[in-house]
Amino acid sequence: MDVTVVAVSRPETTASVTRGAARLLIALGYAPLSEVTLPNGRRADLMALGPKGQIFIVEVKSGIEDFRVDVKWPEYRPYCDAFAFAVAPEFPREILPEEPGLIVADSFGGAILREAAAVPLAGARRKALTLAFARLAALRAGGVMATEL
Repeated sequence: MDVTVVAVSRPETTASVTRGAARLLIALGYAPLSEVTLPNGRRADLMALGPKGQIFIVEVKSGIEDFRVDVKWPEYRPYCDAFAFAVAPEFPREILPEEPGLIVADSFGGAILREAAAVPLAGARRKALTLAFARLAALRAGGVMATEL
């Protein structure tokens, strides 16, 4: 019996996990946008607005090296109520910190393995972020490929 091993590239893994995490967020009632540049210049892989106005940021990690070189993820926290990592099923989850939430996802969907701790944003920041998020979504709906809040 021949066994064919298919190598999946890092961009393919990122796209697959991002798609599955976005599908999960939608199923949970969130409206996600991908590739959102935050006011501090950092780019969130997924930023989602919840049904009660909560803001959830998801950082996708495609592999061990991607996680090890990433020291910027704590800089997302001031711009969301909850933060989580999203990884592929084969990712070694034990290397991830315990504070953020944890989503395991593939192209078809995802599951929350660890809830993201809720740390509510200040009202003024929430209002500014929500308005910027809505404007970005409207621009994208109109065909403008904007990324910045």
